[in-house]
Amino acid sequence: MQCPGQDTRYWKPGAVFETTCPKCGGEMEFFKDEASRRCKKCGERMLNPNMDFGCAAYCKYAEQCFGSLPAELLAGREDLFKDRVAIAVKRYYGRDFKRIGRATRVARHAEAIGKAERGNLAVILTAAYLHEVDDAEAPDRPTARRLLAELLAPPPLIEEVCGLLADAGADGDLNIQIFRDAKQLAELEELYKEKPLTVAELDALVAAQFRTAGGREVAAKELRKCCLAPPTA
Repeated sequence: MQCPGQDTRYWKPGAVFETTCPKCGGEMEFFKDEASRRCKKCGERMLNPNMDFGCAAYCKYAEQCFGSLPAELLAGREDLFKDRVAIAVKRYYGRDFKRIGRATRVARHAEAIGKAERGNLAVILTAAYLHEVDDAEAPDRPTARRLLAELLAPPPLIEEVCGLLADAGADGDLNIQIFRDAKQLAELEELYKEKPLTVAELDALVAAQFRTAGGREVAAKELRKCCLAPPTA
């Protein structure tokens, strides 16, 4: 089976086009289905500027369709996948905007903390979006597994994500610490936005409640935005 986008029978005018090498300015000719090409003049490798690689994040025919994907794209496939997870979760919740907002906040915090701590963002962010789709009494996380399977997630990623959701890893696992910190921050934002804290209270809370340095840094910044009491006269 071949993707219609890569089947020459479906090609239209412009499927073969010329562009300019970003390094030397030489002319380069691309076919629509080429992921990348080297400049004949200077040898620079250039990605096809007209190609949409988004489907490579989830399509089971991606490797057959694109061949050997450039390293730049392989590195980004998991990032593309977590974006699809976000869309799937929003569809799952429908008009439950409160839960959508909470999942989005946890994911936003997880991304900030994960970048600071250099955690596995694909696993952490996917778990952040999915953290409320199953009840705590469902240790196997059937809904999360179903959604991930529908998105054609690789089995190792499904297991890692569900491990985070079940909080089944060791306390010293970096991804679990980041995930816990992200959830904790979202919970504290909701808890203290109506009863603001003094600077001393906020600093003590951050020091006591967060496991990672990145978590403490992000929490201090975010909690000051919404949960800091105005200074007294």
